[in-house]
Amino acid sequence: MNPLIGTYECKADAKGRVLLPSALKKQLSPVLQQGFVLKRAVFQPCLELYPMEEWNALMSKVNKLNRFKKKNNDFIRRFTAGVKIIEVDNSGRLLVPKDLMAFSGITKDVVMASAVHIVEIWDKQRYEKAIDDATVDFADLAEEVMGQDDDDNGIS
Repeated sequence: MNPLIGTYECKADAKGRVLLPSALKKQLSPVLQQGFVLKRAVFQPCLELYPMEEWNALMSKVNKLNRFKKKNNDFIRRFTAGVKIIEVDNSGRLLVPKDLMAFSGITKDVVMASAVHIVEIWDKQRYEKAIDDATVDFADLAEEVMGQDDDDNGIS
């Protein structure tokens, strides 16, 4: 699957149904029929929507952890807590379960943000706050994560 592109604003109805934006639905069209996994994010108060293929690849890594180590077992339990299989209905909507709506603080205004091969689903206000908070030190973060030492390029 190609990396996903874009950030989209949409609405959740009273039942927790969210219409997939058409541009995102088009990008996900090769995997729509396989379904998705929706889970709590580890580091942010948002949800992560994994195409089934991506989820299965992640679970094969998790499955290699030794479950006889308590910290591994605890991690697996917490990482998979609240995980739900989600399908897009004929109208192009996905239903976000109430417990995941509560975790993410989603009420009505939603942001769907691409994150390489998954989609983050946010309450709009929380998304904007997270982006604003991150801009303060984004340059430092970018340098640390993506920057290379001069020694790696043969420059000293």
